[in-house]
Amino acid sequence: MATTDNPAAPATTVESTGAKVVKKVKELELPNRIHTWPYLVRLEFLASLIVMTVVTVWSITIDAPLEEPANPNRTPNPSKAPWYFLGLQEMLVYFDPWMAGVVLPSLIIVGLMVVPYIDINPKGNGYYTWRERKFAIGTYLFGFLVLWILLIILGTFFRGPGWYLFFPGQYWDQHKTVALTNVDLPYQLGFRREWPTFFAGGFFVLGFYMGLPMLTTEFIKRKHKEFFENIGFVRLFIVTILFWIMMSLPVKVFLRLAFNTKYIWTTKYINF
Repeated sequence: MATTDNPAAPATTVESTGAKVVKKVKELELPNRIHTWPYLVRLEFLASLIVMTVVTVWSITIDAPLEEPANPNRTPNPSKAPWYFLGLQEMLVYFDPWMAGVVLPSLIIVGLMVVPYIDINPKGNGYYTWRERKFAIGTYLFGFLVLWILLIILGTFFRGPGWYLFFPGQYWDQHKTVALTNVDLPYQLGFRREWPTFFAGGFFVLGFYMGLPMLTTEFIKRKHKEFFENIGFVRLFIVTILFWIMMSLPVKVFLRLAFNTKYIWTTKYINF
């Protein structure tokens, strides 16, 4: 049997091999990272400069004069809320006041509160990447930019006298009158009597808010079994319900603008 005069040589070899293995494992487990300074801070500084430039140019080009003191005998047309509430005011066009002013804003808060309990994705803790958070980031961007910022832009630049829609370049006629023929969806589909109309509207609303989430949950269960087993039925069903509640806003906006649909389901106490 071959021997060596240096007993420390095998230990050194083992230690170096072990260090290489540990280093290789760490490289496989941890993604590549960069320092906050200067990479992140530099981008944040450039982004703040761009935002300040846009806001400055915006404030110079768009006139915002001080108007006369409030006069109860002379109501401005249109009467607009502050810009940060124009999204809610625009929602009143498409939904019942109780839905637009109470239910939907409350569901936004509730949805944000349940996020820590339904989001079990361990990836991206402390940092966020599009590859690891496609659904979360995409849903947030759609909800904030499309369903909120777009409504504010629509209420600010496209709503004129009488709260009518005016496209860019059109004159805001103070005396414009449009004969609106908004009717409920069951009536548009041929239902004329009270009870058939009531049950048809209830079928559409319950099908949208309960049927679609159940179908979506079943689809994910069949197509993404591993994801379904990790998140569980309850969490997934809550996610799908909140998702379709969010999607009810663009659906209702489309029905109103395209088909003059007023409500889907009319009841004695609330309209959907």
